[in-house]
Amino acid sequence: MKKLVVVTGGTKGIGRAVVEKFAGHGFDVVVSARNAAELSVMQSEVERKFNVQVFVRSTDMAVKEAVTDFTHFIRQLNRPVDVLVNNTGYFVPGQISSEPDGTLEGMMNANLYSAYHMTRGLVDGMKAANRGHIFNMCSIASFTAYPNGGSYAISKFALLGFSKCLREELKSFQIRVTAVMPGATRTASWDGVDLPDERFMSAEDVADSIFNVYSLSPRTVVEEIVLRPQQGDI
Repeated sequence: MKKLVVVTGGTKGIGRAVVEKFAGHGFDVVVSARNAAELSVMQSEVERKFNVQVFVRSTDMAVKEAVTDFTHFIRQLNRPVDVLVNNTGYFVPGQISSEPDGTLEGMMNANLYSAYHMTRGLVDGMKAANRGHIFNMCSIASFTAYPNGGSYAISKFALLGFSKCLREELKSFQIRVTAVMPGATRTASWDGVDLPDERFMSAEDVADSIFNVYSLSPRTVVEEIVLRPQQGDI
């Protein structure tokens, strides 16, 4: 039986690159996203290209009940989860003092609580198997404050803290936890910005880093991956 990777927010950008990276190494894949049509297209493309199984579920990861349904869907596959990539999240620039009311709650739901509830829904299976690797998609904003970071930075600071706590809880179960902190990566969220693609990192580089860290022996964990554009932050 092939190994299984779960990727949230996996139809675009870094998530899609992670899906293709693991599928290219023979993993079956479970993917969530909000857009059912995009999931269906991705499922067909990845299965055809890599000859693996792709299981998809339309899920609003900012809603606890939807995340719970998604984890139930995964458990019904009756397969151990080897890798969980908590990738779901979004960014809206703003300042704490002036951003619209509700911004913090929205960012926390999507950027932090989605990972929290996904992990809680799947980690017992990893514990039973005494193996697994959890990657949480943090950000440079997890440790660097900047003027327009606002609630996004708060949520990503919290996600890094979640990763550190989780690492301590799970190390005795041989489950590795890695916080991934990429800088500006060329994805659709940067569309319309008047900068050349060469100024950004590629999503494939981030995916390569994740897979390379996963590929280390179980004796070793990379606790944090920090990636930045060669010319510095944007």
